[in-house]
Amino acid sequence: MLRAALSAWPERWALPRQAVAAALLRQRGRYALWLPVCMGSGTLFYFSLRAEPPAWAGIALLLPALAGALLLRSAASLRAMVLRGMLLAIAAAGLGVAAAQLATLRAAPVEPLPTRSAWLTGTVIGVETLPIGSRVTLGNVRLDGADAPLSRTVRIRLRDGDNEGEGAAVAGDTLRLRAMLRPPAPPAYPGAWDLQRDAFFSGIGGYGFALGFSERVATGAPSGFASWVQALRDAIARRIEAVLPVDQAGIAATLLTGNPSAIPASDRAAFRDSGLAHLLAVAGLHIGIVMGFWMAVARLGLAASERASLHWPCKQIAAVAALASGGAYMLLTGMHVPIIRSFAMACLFTLAVIAGRRAVSMHGLALAGAVLILTEPAQVPGVSFQMSFSAVLFLIAGYEALRPHLHWLYGTGAAWRRVLVHVAGLAITSLLAGTASAPFGAYHFGRWQLYFIPSNMIAVPLTAFWVMPAGLIALLLMPLHLEALALVPMGWGIVPIVWVARVTAAMPAATLPASPIPDWGMIVLGLGMAWLGLWRGKVRLAGIAGILVGLASPLAYRPPDLLVSADARLIGFRMPARVYVEEAQGASSFTLDEWTQLWGLPAVRMPARGTTAQGAVACAARTCLLRPAADAPAAVLARGPVGPADCADADVLVSAEPARRRCPSLLLVDRFTVWRQGAAAVWLEPGGARVLTDREYRGARPWVPPEPRPRSARAEAGKGRGLAPGAAGQRGRAEVARAQPGVEP
Repeated sequence: MLRAALSAWPERWALPRQAVAAALLRQRGRYALWLPVCMGSGTLFYFSLRAEPPAWAGIALLLPALAGALLLRSAASLRAMVLRGMLLAIAAAGLGVAAAQLATLRAAPVEPLPTRSAWLTGTVIGVETLPIGSRVTLGNVRLDGADAPLSRTVRIRLRDGDNEGEGAAVAGDTLRLRAMLRPPAPPAYPGAWDLQRDAFFSGIGGYGFALGFSERVATGAPSGFASWVQALRDAIARRIEAVLPVDQAGIAATLLTGNPSAIPASDRAAFRDSGLAHLLAVAGLHIGIVMGFWMAVARLGLAASERASLHWPCKQIAAVAALASGGAYMLLTGMHVPIIRSFAMACLFTLAVIAGRRAVSMHGLALAGAVLILTEPAQVPGVSFQMSFSAVLFLIAGYEALRPHLHWLYGTGAAWRRVLVHVAGLAITSLLAGTASAPFGAYHFGRWQLYFIPSNMIAVPLTAFWVMPAGLIALLLMPLHLEALALVPMGWGIVPIVWVARVTAAMPAATLPASPIPDWGMIVLGLGMAWLGLWRGKVRLAGIAGILVGLASPLAYRPPDLLVSADARLIGFRMPARVYVEEAQGASSFTLDEWTQLWGLPAVRMPARGTTAQGAVACAARTCLLRPAADAPAAVLARGPVGPADCADADVLVSAEPARRRCPSLLLVDRFTVWRQGAAAVWLEPGGARVLTDREYRGARPWVPPEPRPRSARAEAGKGRGLAPGAAGQRGRAEVARAQPGVEP
């Protein structure tokens, strides 16, 4: 059909026709690989909307486009074939939208939480060990005075010394405690990481910290398979902590249970800055080691039997055993996005081994991506999904392109050549995976790691051939209470890995701040990476242009000059060399870290009085005049009561206290503004000042809390649920941030 369509072109287009024919025919069998790309684009489009679309929006895109593509199935003209491809892409995007809408409809509704301390009773779902203390996840939570239990779970950071020792609560027990509860924190600035959206799709209703010691009011066994698995994870973590020192136990528990909360903050930072953070994020490397280990054990065990070696399909049996071990490891480590993707590809690997086909392929990655988008669409905007799939995409595409060169390097298979191929493979793997995931890491974390290749060449073999095998043996020995025989050697292997991470992170320029990449730049970069990885032939090099445009997009993006936090306790002003911060008592250190990451600059306190260099900041007793450039408008930062005379030279008034009607002619960002609209960003541009709030950026979505109502209306709505009047989420922000995952307690 394709040849017939191309042959119908006019004769004068013979040369272009031949070029197009060669390019399109070379891609035969690769068009299906774009299915997850189009589905993911539809999912991202859904999450970028400022208002919830109709429930039938995804189906309205999917069905007509799919019907049109089926009608054009027999058309032979080139135009019809191009149109058919576009319709299929739209249908796939509609499928991604529909999957996201279905996930939103399945999520439990968001319920209000008390704004004062409350007594609560709930069933322990999981216990996480922190560097200091522990945190519990409670389900079926019932607040004192409430008519019904909450439909969502809550995470409570317990007091230091609570829930320790032999009598510690485990999954299935019922705890009663007094705690301060807060809903998930809003983004630190418009466009920042959206914890509220993550919590909405994770079934989490709030975070908090205990005000006293907890009381175990009932013991119980885990109910349901998921609860049983969580109890097993907690038990394994406790056994590890009983044998290994704290710094080793946290990493060992991460590798064997997938819970990184016990790793000290300094070690997490070292792994991040050295490019070894993927060792702490259980994913393809780990499940590959697990399956490879058990496949080798099964092959050796079968080889020990003469009858099995001669009459049984040993390779296929070992592959099935490896798949079973991979599935068990996936369940044990929490079934996160990277491990689900890796296990989906492992299933295809096993089928390929049984059928005698190539085990690792682009089609397997595409199928795994499509399945994951259908089942967990909320993960598409997340860093785990993006870094995981980009790394595997480049690994498969890179080894496809480099396979002839590696065969040449292997040569006759001499010992020195095998060692050389192994070293080259480590370097190539680190280079491909690190390069592919680096832009997404820079987009989400604001950092570039420069020494990830040498650090990975040392740490990955240690993990693969020493640490993980010892950990797997320890799991087998735990029922016999002999796990120390393997855990202690596992700890010996962890020590040099931590040393490599710390030494690499301490090297000069180990990390460089990344300029903020706009959303459109990441879209162009992602499409360029997909084009480079999925197409065949020289036409794939066109993807480099998209990658370069995405990497250069920060040059066209101007970050805000002013940021005001959602509780108005932090106000930041950006200058070329530093950020000046006005900080009130109780301000969130997490929010400040997010700001400095966005701007890539160190933070210093706003001067009490005086003028900085070039007069950008001029502070007096009651105000600070902030002007980023001589030709730009200025903002007035109010430190006390101000009047029209204080605002004469400014376009924007910023205040941590209510300041309405103080300077009626100016744009206003005060405590009431951020209380209603969320964190605010201000651009002071030569053409005029511009203000964007978090509510304007995110719009009205199910995971965005409604705009606060007057005090009397809130008090009336809180009757019957034990709710007290007050501005929810405005007190204790720093404590709540410390109780949230990913933030150091």
